[in-house]
Amino acid sequence: MKTLTIIPSRLSATRLPGKPLLKIKGLSIISHVFRKAQEANIGEVVVATEDQEIVDDVIKNGGKAVITSNNHKTGTDRIYEALKKLNVRDVDLIMNLQGDEPAINIEDIINLNKKMTIYPSQMGTLAADIKNDNDLQNENIVKVITKKKLKDEDFSKAENFLRNSKNMDNIYHHIGIYCYSAETLEKFVRLKQSENEIKNRLEQLRALDNNIKINVALAKSSPKGVDTEEDYLALKKIMEYKA
Repeated sequence: MKTLTIIPSRLSATRLPGKPLLKIKGLSIISHVFRKAQEANIGEVVVATEDQEIVDDVIKNGGKAVITSNNHKTGTDRIYEALKKLNVRDVDLIMNLQGDEPAINIEDIINLNKKMTIYPSQMGTLAADIKNDNDLQNENIVKVITKKKLKDEDFSKAENFLRNSKNMDNIYHHIGIYCYSAETLEKFVRLKQSENEIKNRLEQLRALDNNIKINVALAKSSPKGVDTEEDYLALKKIMEYKA
């Protein structure tokens, strides 16, 4: 099966404008993500963005990028436009990596791709164990409830995605990485945004609201994403210390 990885990215993030081009160890966040995706070695990798500065940065650092419209409501819509623009043939799976998770585990990317090739799934994603009870009430940490308790070999069905919860049964820290079959991606972008999706600011709810099944694989860890200045400084410290 042939996989294409597309990383949606834009400069106008509400909480931390200019985020993709912030540097860690002398390399922009978006180029860190691009390199991780390349190291996973599951197929071609492309960044999809509305900003020429991101294109320039990615190309300068040895990557590939395409310009997309600035009217997209979600990252998935941006990915679909990029897919059409690239005009690639015979792609079976499209991997959507978040452009603000430079600490994503390469093995987790490989594992999700592998699960999607083994199981006849429409859409797959990752989740990690919740280590801290406070995370259940933290709206910035998206949670997923799965049908069964996740084990390494499982690819359990997602029952719901939510921002806060008191429930502790089969609940995990959702990691914003998706893999769609080409057919599912096309179906997804043709659907209207659902009320549930808009209210909770979670586009994956559009899939569940329209009977698109999402399967969840267990990740080794939940990478620290970059949403705020504090997140950026904390992650910079960790990544630079490791180096």
